[in-house]
Amino acid sequence: MSEAILSNLPFVSLLIVVCSFSLVYYLIPKIIFMVNHHDLNEIPGERSAHVKATPTMGGLAFFVVLMVNMFLLKHMDLEQMGLNLTAALTLIFVIGLKDDLAVSTPRARLLIEILALFIILMHPTYHSTSFDGFLGFKQVPTWLLDGIHIIIALTIINAYNLIDGVDGLASALGISMFSMLGFVFFSMGLNFYWLLCLGLIFMLLAFMRYNFSHWQKIFMGDTGSLIIGFCIAVLSLKFLTIETTAFSEFRFKIENRLFIIAAIVVVPLFDMLRVIGIRLLNRQSPFIADRNHIHHVLLDLGWAHYKIALLLGVLNYSLAIGIIFLSVHFNSFQMTLALLVILVLFFMIFHRLKLRSLKKHELKTL
Repeated sequence: MSEAILSNLPFVSLLIVVCSFSLVYYLIPKIIFMVNHHDLNEIPGERSAHVKATPTMGGLAFFVVLMVNMFLLKHMDLEQMGLNLTAALTLIFVIGLKDDLAVSTPRARLLIEILALFIILMHPTYHSTSFDGFLGFKQVPTWLLDGIHIIIALTIINAYNLIDGVDGLASALGISMFSMLGFVFFSMGLNFYWLLCLGLIFMLLAFMRYNFSHWQKIFMGDTGSLIIGFCIAVLSLKFLTIETTAFSEFRFKIENRLFIIAAIVVVPLFDMLRVIGIRLLNRQSPFIADRNHIHHVLLDLGWAHYKIALLLGVLNYSLAIGIIFLSVHFNSFQMTLALLVILVLFFMIFHRLKLRSLKKHELKTL
């Protein structure tokens, strides 16, 4: 009886929505109480967009709800991916929690992320030997493509982690990414992945209520941003390793599959590239902390947190739609050039905004 119920797509969809939203909504106040009781609040530093100590570790609720969802989705998991995903998410949760309680070294975090990705790649459906004609490459060794996919996934995880700087921003961007990925998986009949996206969207919606709150504010912390970033990366890898024949109903050129993923994560990706570029131009380490992220630029111009979250969420959707539209008409060589042009325009716009914020700061100082 339970198997029949948990195999019914409309019922399970509703169950995932209710469970994801209500559990996060219920758990967050408990986490806030625990963090306050044990005095584990995050103390704002020089780069912080906040002025008072605030509870963190909102990602603890994400992990709990994801584990519950793995159980609810077991009859939808036709590829038996749930066990690999559960094990990998547990590793990500541990290193994220460690980072929130006592900062981890970048090396330790990177090693755990790679190990978690290896667990995902141990699943047979996450491998491919075809590069789909991307930049003229077609058949490549599996080990080489696996290595490229790990680099792509690490880039996504850390780009998302770096964008989490103001209230609501990481949630807004996460919702935009999961909605686009979810649409693809729903269209292809991949119900397990569609429902996973659906659950993540409603988890983030419930979290935003507290993230924007003045009286019960909480951050998702590294625990949350790493878990959400890892989920985006895993779903992106799934998209990149689906059989080519499954895309027959989509209009984009199959050789542009990688550009579709770049489109979905475009704002965090471009922001990371921009910040690293600025640091290298200034002959600094690409890992040094600064206030050059786009949310810092907008904050320095006096923008409110919710406006930044709304703007960058809409910008992510808009750029994604534009890039996906181009992928229907352009080949991969033309798409590479188009993406470079968009990236340069992105750099120029936010460079001008950065100069304006510096000028505003100088006038305020005078």
